[in-house]
Amino acid sequence: MTPRYWETKRLDAMTRNEWEGLCDGCGKCCVHKLLDDETGELHPTNIACKLLDRDAARCTDYSRRRALIPDCVRLTPRLLETITWLPSTCAYRLLHEGEPLPDWHYLVCGDREAVHRAGESVRGWTVSETEAGDPEHHLVDREL
Repeated sequence: MTPRYWETKRLDAMTRNEWEGLCDGCGKCCVHKLLDDETGELHPTNIACKLLDRDAARCTDYSRRRALIPDCVRLTPRLLETITWLPSTCAYRLLHEGEPLPDWHYLVCGDREAVHRAGESVRGWTVSETEAGDPEHHLVDREL
């Protein structure tokens, strides 16, 4: 079997389309996390960014997201060195750590819905930040 681009290219050598193509569409990075001031630990909530289409698990205004949401991060290979909150299933994180993509990742299986069927997306368990209220009432036990 011929190696696929994500198996042979360094992250910093990928084209913009290849880089963007790594995203599995889970939406987990768009879920708010609360920082414990005492321990520095991040705690996930079920609160999603207001731009996230919670059914599709995709940003509704991806090209303008940073202008609309100043805290939104434009992920780059260099930032992977310092960002610790990416989901454990995130393709960017996995490849950065030398791990393979999971079987449900669409680049592996060819099916964009597989991430949802595997229960690895935000579909079905988040609420928009515009409706959430007190974030402390939205802490979740699931690992992101």
